[in-house]
Amino acid sequence: MATHPAKNGTEKKTSIRTVATASAIGTTIEWYDFLIYATAASLVLNTLFFPTHDPLVGKLLSIGTIGVGFFARPLGAIICSHYGDRLGRRSMLILTLSSMGIATMLIGLLPTYETIGIAAPILLVVCRLVQGLAVGGEWGGAVLMVTEHAPANKRGFYGSIVQIGFPLGMALGTASFFALAYLSDEQFMAWGWRVPFLASAVLVVVGTFIRLHIDETPEFKRSASEGKLVRFPVIDAIRRHPKDLLIGLGARITEISWIYVITIFGLSYAVTDLGISRSLVLGAIALGAAVELITIPLFGAISDRMGRRPVYMLGCVAAIALAFPIFWGIETRNPVTVILSFVIGMSVGHGIMYGVQASFLSEMFPSNLRYSGASLGYQMAAPIGGGLVPVAAAALVGMTAGGTWTVSLLMIAIAAVTMLAVYYAKETAPAVVSGKNAYPAKDKAMPMMKATD
Repeated sequence: MATHPAKNGTEKKTSIRTVATASAIGTTIEWYDFLIYATAASLVLNTLFFPTHDPLVGKLLSIGTIGVGFFARPLGAIICSHYGDRLGRRSMLILTLSSMGIATMLIGLLPTYETIGIAAPILLVVCRLVQGLAVGGEWGGAVLMVTEHAPANKRGFYGSIVQIGFPLGMALGTASFFALAYLSDEQFMAWGWRVPFLASAVLVVVGTFIRLHIDETPEFKRSASEGKLVRFPVIDAIRRHPKDLLIGLGARITEISWIYVITIFGLSYAVTDLGISRSLVLGAIALGAAVELITIPLFGAISDRMGRRPVYMLGCVAAIALAFPIFWGIETRNPVTVILSFVIGMSVGHGIMYGVQASFLSEMFPSNLRYSGASLGYQMAAPIGGGLVPVAAAALVGMTAGGTWTVSLLMIAIAAVTMLAVYYAKETAPAVVSGKNAYPAKDKAMPMMKATD
């Protein structure tokens, strides 16, 4: 018996919104877990897990553990995307969410260096590895759950709904620490910092329940029923689409570098080097994340009409233009200027590019390799932009006696790489590419095999 289409346009639209909401909620929880660690690493973990005689060394070690999670993300992408392209998107989303939640909860329970010595930072790094593996597999599955359900001419918008999980998670994460600001420094160091990690358990239960109630994507079902699944999707993606993978890496490098330089390095620099109130900076980051809830879907929707490439280029230009002014504003120590610097840096310098990424990267690959291709292109940039760049920024400021001009130049150079990658990318928005549906067009060129192989 033939499958039943939606009875009317309203029912179909409601179904897509349900899937988008479910994916965004789960992604929000993933990023909440990941980002509360980044905040804690900048504020407290250097003292509790990496005590040294040199505060700068302790800070670099602490921020470096953030990089451990980022280096694990490509491996997570490889593992989860293999099964995501072989078994389906839904099962991987449930696995990544539960893994992330358990690792985060354990961080909140870990004894410190003072209690168990060197075992404390080792266990912390293990938890970070699990977090990195989970996030590495999360993004591709969440994005494909939505874009493969969405109408071709609205993939940019619906894909950007998943992306708002990032600012939502960041807002919740920073707000959780902001709510603890009333504690004394002694209370915060003793137990306060653990609260956001332990609270993650409630969010994980809710998110898992929601994801259990969404269906597999029509695109994957079609590939499976038509015998189009491949035995080793990751290998096939690397072999058949090397250019698209490199373009994905280049396109992502500025976005991820920009947001983590602002939220990880910027937080540490403002609080530690400039003596700005921790509450003020956390509040500014939370506000910036709130504004991104507007800019991310806005530019995702614009990309459906104008195309992915021009919107992405606009984001690169914005990042270059803001590279110096953002740090100049923070260095004034004026509360209003500091807040505006974080808000504009996040919502404009990051939000424009991030709103387009979900549709842009996923549309580069055919459905039977899409989880692998999109995830690898996205996650290969993580070790560089999220792991190395914030550490490099902290080191550069240390070598220049507090000067941030070297960090600004670094961000401009990275943005130039992204502009070059996007320049060589093909436009993928169906409404711009002569009304063609980019997904099936690429599927036809793929060699097929039986789904049961």
